[in-house]
Amino acid sequence: MFDNLSDRLGNVFDKLKGRGSLSEGDVREAMREVRIALLEADVALPVVRRFIDAVTEKAIGSEVLKSVTPGQQVVKIVNDELVEMLGGTGDDAEPRELNLNAKPPVVIMMVGLQGSGKTTTTAKLGKLLKDKHGKKSMMASLDVNRPAAQEQLKILGEQVDVATLPIVAGQQPVDIARRAMEAAKLAAADVLLLDTAGRLHVDEALMAEMKAISTVSSPTEVLLVVDSLTGQDAVNVAQSFTGEVPLTGVVLTRMDGDARGGAALSMRYVTGKPVKFAGTGEKLDAIEAFDPNRVAGRILGMGDVVSLVEKAAATIKEEEAEALAKKMAKGEFDLDDLRMQLKQMQSMGGLGALAGMMPGMKKAKQAMQQSGMDDKVLLHMDAIIGSMTPKERKLPKLLNAKRKKRVAAGSGTQVQDVNKVLKMHQEMAKTMKQIKKMGGLKGLGALFGKGGLGAAMPGLGGPGGPGPMGGLPGLGSGKGPSVDPDTLPADLRDMLNKK
Repeated sequence: MFDNLSDRLGNVFDKLKGRGSLSEGDVREAMREVRIALLEADVALPVVRRFIDAVTEKAIGSEVLKSVTPGQQVVKIVNDELVEMLGGTGDDAEPRELNLNAKPPVVIMMVGLQGSGKTTTTAKLGKLLKDKHGKKSMMASLDVNRPAAQEQLKILGEQVDVATLPIVAGQQPVDIARRAMEAAKLAAADVLLLDTAGRLHVDEALMAEMKAISTVSSPTEVLLVVDSLTGQDAVNVAQSFTGEVPLTGVVLTRMDGDARGGAALSMRYVTGKPVKFAGTGEKLDAIEAFDPNRVAGRILGMGDVVSLVEKAAATIKEEEAEALAKKMAKGEFDLDDLRMQLKQMQSMGGLGALAGMMPGMKKAKQAMQQSGMDDKVLLHMDAIIGSMTPKERKLPKLLNAKRKKRVAAGSGTQVQDVNKVLKMHQEMAKTMKQIKKMGGLKGLGALFGKGGLGAAMPGLGGPGGPGPMGGLPGLGSGKGPSVDPDTLPADLRDMLNKK
């Protein structure tokens, strides 16, 4: 999401930052390009007008035009206005947390058009409330129109281990809502999630049904679920629901898609309500709180390190991290450790997802895409290591020419690919020994310790850091040598080209 918009804005701001001084004409010319970029990204016209006017007014002020770094100042203004457009983060910003302080069961009513992802989002929220908030939830499907809609929620409930209301054939939505309220009270549920029916388009019957359900259940939260891939139409849907149902927030689904992303930027302005959650994938844990600062950072290519560290904390097993830390302190790093880090990177979203969250990594990510590099690199490397015996993984020096041929045949790769993996391991093992000479992890706690960026991004921290990306020029951070981010290692590119 936002890739095209991010590229367009990045080009505009690169021109501004490359100039020592700016005139009012320069700023207005840049804002015209920003306006076109936003409109092409499907941002609603009133939102674009308000945004451009606000940025222009602040950017042509004398304190900006006469500053030492006027281009940087303009970028900061754009960032601040993007954050404001997305909901703001100050004391006067709307609360984006779910209101769970009401008398239980707290009723959360999900509304939206058919196909927007309401049922899956309901299950995701049920899992999120259970895992992160420790709440006992119950889910109830009120959709009697779509075939097997109630059965779908029941199956999803079993997958996320959240109770669902037993299905009674022939019962109407309002009656199901009443029964759900009673069942939730009897089960001492903290939260009741009501998955309402959708339509292919907004009509009077749908709105009447929503109002009747709302009257019966008195929901604390009414969340509009909108498919962010539908572009400008999502804005029209939001306007229709806003006039009929007392919305408290919005959930944007498919935020991991490749659409233009204008719906996300327009939604808060159109509904007047905060975007509370964003669906980021098909898995039932792929939902995250919507944070304007983080989204603005991604749009402007500033990265999202906070999300990165949170993803790492949820993915990386503590005991594995501690075991690796102990081995690092001793200067040890074998192929089993490399394989573990490869799997961690895959579970965190792969190379592209991780690079997209790193500040200043936009060009490196583009270079990866242009060279055809994708997550198959990680799979190939894992297959190569998996084709070795446990003894070979512990002692890579045992891999002579005959053994390398066997490993290559077993992994469906070439001997030179095996050599590249071994070379990468040698470089990382060398780094481990250097860390040991430096006194272990004492001086690198912030980088490799628990919660540190090195822990979040195995191999992306430090000078050729200890992980599968440690040998990738341009993907190092910390105090490593400066390398052109447009360059990527030829050995890994060659390896991928054989896929």
